[in-house]
Amino acid sequence: MSYLLRLMLPDRPGALGAVATALGSVGADILSVDVIERAPGSATDDFVVELPADRLADSLVTAAATVPGVHVESIRPYAGQIDPHRELELLEALADDPDSALPLLADGVARVFRAGWALVLGAPVAGHARVLASGGAAPELTSVPAPWWPPIPARTLASEDDWAPADWHRLGTELAVAPFGENSALLVGRPALRWLASELVRLQHLAAIAATVTPPGAFDDRG
Repeated sequence: MSYLLRLMLPDRPGALGAVATALGSVGADILSVDVIERAPGSATDDFVVELPADRLADSLVTAAATVPGVHVESIRPYAGQIDPHRELELLEALADDPDSALPLLADGVARVFRAGWALVLGAPVAGHARVLASGGAAPELTSVPAPWWPPIPARTLASEDDWAPADWHRLGTELAVAPFGENSALLVGRPALRWLASELVRLQHLAAIAATVTPPGAFDDRG
């Protein structure tokens, strides 16, 4: 089974190798490593690992924690692609198929940020933002209450707030929103994986560039 393991590592030579050795000692096969954020003296990395069926996920946490200075921030099952969509690939796809821009964007954003789902939302009418497109394992919604509008700047939203469906909080969904064009937004949800400041910057930049290659007609309300 595959897992997404987010670790905070000391930013020193050999730390990544020590983690890889520790994970290997419990039979884990590292499929990918992404540096998510760097800070003075530390780095936050996402590891996608494959664990034999006879091993428990807790063994990954225990193994990683044996490396001095390593902190396990989160772990969750991971069913995404091993080689996830990257920003440039997504932008190329939008340019190649402008008629499908919004669903391509929603699905691509969910892949890029290893999220459970992403929604493209139109500007609110009577307090509700219409869902223009969805991607990933998105909830089947036609609109979303949006007391948090406008979506500028990109930021996290609390899933326990009254406007959000109860299931989102119950599943530990971490929410982020970013502006998309002049009157639209991207709402992204992922289970049990905190949004870092650097990821919010990436999300806002990606949405801004994607808006420039998306035909204006794509933003029309599709109700």
